[in-house]
Amino acid sequence: MAASERSIDQQVDMSSSFLQKFRLYETRSSFYMIGRDKNRTFWRILKLDRTETTDVNIYEDSTAYTEAECFETLRRIHEGNRSSGGLKFVTTCYGIIGFIRFLGPYYMLIITKRRKLGEICGHTVYGVAKSKIITIPHASVLSNVAYSMDEKRYKRLLCTVDLTKDFFFSYSYHIMHTLQRNLSNNVEGHTYYESMFVWNEYLTRRIRNNVKDCMWTVALVYGFFKQVKLSVSEKNFRLTLIARRSRHYAGTRYLKRGVNEKGRVANDVETEQIVFEDAQDGNTVRISSVVQNRGSIPLFWSQETSRLNIKPDIILSAKDPSFEATRLHFENLGKRYGNPIIILNLIKTREKRPRETILRAEFANAIRFINKGLSKEDRLRPLHWDLHKHSRKKGTNVLAILGRLATYALNLTGIFYCQLTSDLSADEFQNQNPTTLENNNGECSTYDLPNKDETTSNMSVENDNASTNAKEDRQKEATMLQKGVLRTNCIDCLDRTNVAQYAYGLVAFGRQLHALGLTESTNIDLDNPLAEDLMGIYETMGDTLALQYGGSAAHNKIFCERRGQWRAATQSQEFFRTLQRYYSNAYMDAEKQDAINVFLGYFQPQPDKPALWELGSDQHYNAARFLANSVPENSRSTMKRSLSESSILSESSTTSLGPVSRHGLAEKDEEVKGLSVSAPEISTSETAMIGTSLSTPPPILEEIGLDDILENDCFCCDGHGEQCTCAAFDMDWVSSSGNSCEDETYGRSTVVRSFDIIPESTKIESEICVVEHDSSNRKGDEEAISGLPEGYVRWVMDEDGHFW
Repeated sequence: MAASERSIDQQVDMSSSFLQKFRLYETRSSFYMIGRDKNRTFWRILKLDRTETTDVNIYEDSTAYTEAECFETLRRIHEGNRSSGGLKFVTTCYGIIGFIRFLGPYYMLIITKRRKLGEICGHTVYGVAKSKIITIPHASVLSNVAYSMDEKRYKRLLCTVDLTKDFFFSYSYHIMHTLQRNLSNNVEGHTYYESMFVWNEYLTRRIRNNVKDCMWTVALVYGFFKQVKLSVSEKNFRLTLIARRSRHYAGTRYLKRGVNEKGRVANDVETEQIVFEDAQDGNTVRISSVVQNRGSIPLFWSQETSRLNIKPDIILSAKDPSFEATRLHFENLGKRYGNPIIILNLIKTREKRPRETILRAEFANAIRFINKGLSKEDRLRPLHWDLHKHSRKKGTNVLAILGRLATYALNLTGIFYCQLTSDLSADEFQNQNPTTLENNNGECSTYDLPNKDETTSNMSVENDNASTNAKEDRQKEATMLQKGVLRTNCIDCLDRTNVAQYAYGLVAFGRQLHALGLTESTNIDLDNPLAEDLMGIYETMGDTLALQYGGSAAHNKIFCERRGQWRAATQSQEFFRTLQRYYSNAYMDAEKQDAINVFLGYFQPQPDKPALWELGSDQHYNAARFLANSVPENSRSTMKRSLSESSILSESSTTSLGPVSRHGLAEKDEEVKGLSVSAPEISTSETAMIGTSLSTPPPILEEIGLDDILENDCFCCDGHGEQCTCAAFDMDWVSSSGNSCEDETYGRSTVVRSFDIIPESTKIESEICVVEHDSSNRKGDEEAISGLPEGYVRWVMDEDGHFW
């Protein structure tokens, strides 16, 4: 029998290696969890001690039972406990969410009903339809603490985290990771729970520390999952949109802003768009994905929740003058996605009362400061465009302009594309698993991948035993890999950001369909029905993420106008959502934040300590401990660092598939029982046309029409070397469409009265230097303010007396 045939035979047995259905029984002294695989080929037993009042003891029976053996074991347990009531059935469930303790006993959270959301290459993805919390100790041993008012209040608070909304999981697919990572790297069972996107990492620590594998628990991801079936030219395919919300620095709009001392930002969401053909037995499956990111402006800033002010002032802290936290954030992005990191900043450029503009100036300073310490290849690539201002202009096609920016970004990062070659059925397809990206310390590593201008043979998926047969030859053909990411933000990273992410997704969608051979062109026009389908999904995603973070659905004015919706109806909808968001932020977010902190383990109740609801503001701005208490993240034993996973980089240009392992304690050089180290093939049997159009070097700005948007603004990474001091693209003067976008006395033609150059510690009113000029002498003005010492910021006062 050939090696490949043996691999397939072994993998057929592997489809039963995941426990997917459970039955919970109880006696007076113990709980018994009975788990079985999908195909009912083996049963396992987990025992929980009920005699401890403030602890939970978990025992796993390592024996794999047949159905008859399992129920014979249960019968014996029943007979042995007949004097105390015997064995009683409690409920059917579909996995353990985790264990938690407040002031009294331990509780177990389980999934009692699930719903299918979709599937990725045969791997089913589920949502939580119903959950249940069960007290572990028997009622006869519970202390009075279990019935105290504080204990009940903590329990009610935990239950306000609605697990039936926007939580999803998979038994066999690492849904917390990107497709490119899953097809390139192996993540062991215990390790993948430490992903930044697994929200029950804290809840599962207890059981993961007690049992040898993770087959009893499910890894819950929070965000958005939507899969639809579409067709083009009578060819069917599936489009999947996944948004993964980070559990680090998680919370609600006004209570979690900016960055924390570890470089984690608020509202950090990874968005992945996957396109693949409907699988047919015996045929290859072509699949593509692209990843983008959104997150709060990585500075120390906050807004105080106010019931009297619908738009609270922005407070910018000066406690991190060297932008250390900002640097940590972008280092983390580099580890997750590689370079380049392209920053699309959509906040306002001018306001009558400075709010967003304060952050814009400081963010530009931060990027400039960080870029000075980076090599030319690794520098951040900032873009700035005031979407709010230009969206108010008649005749301005906002989506078209954003599409041009997306084209530029995609030309730099590329997309992921490969073919999965296997004769396995859908059930057997669930056995694909990757080789590891972690180093010996369990930390994510970044590895160089082939440049997009290299030949396809250098971007191949190599076979370890290269031979001359046709299957192995196909395995050497090109696989396209994404390296780098577009990071988009506005102030809330909700409304404007979602529009920009849709524009990016649409450009990527065209390239994905072209890579799959479904279209001849890489472009999808905004009037194409496919663009409308994609817009609907991104709009739903935007509403979902906005409800999670902001308390209301997203403001979708641009989408509504694109569809030709009645303007009065749009305005009414936007006004209602503004009020809804205000009410949620002012009256409901505090309790919502408390529930999140308890669920994630960021607050753990202790006897004789203040209760959670007795503490003050949750905002990091009031903590003021960054400089005084900055210690390495991995040195804090009480808050173990969670790996910044979901990397889209592979260890090398070699991409492989293998069985998905959830058994985290097996040695690397040891074969886990029932698992095969062989793998189905990944191949990219692609035409020369696709290889040429999607693997060529990215065009320069002029070739995609961005030079007239950027005008004379400098791009740090292009030809300016170490002398470059600019911080960002400034794309506020869009003239390429031939339409004037200015409704304010602002722009290149505006006469600016003076530059006020002041230290950061000085109030704006303290004028130190004034340079009189007009728009015809812009170069002279730039020379006049060049060479300023570090620690100074530039304030520009227009003819109305406003600083920006």
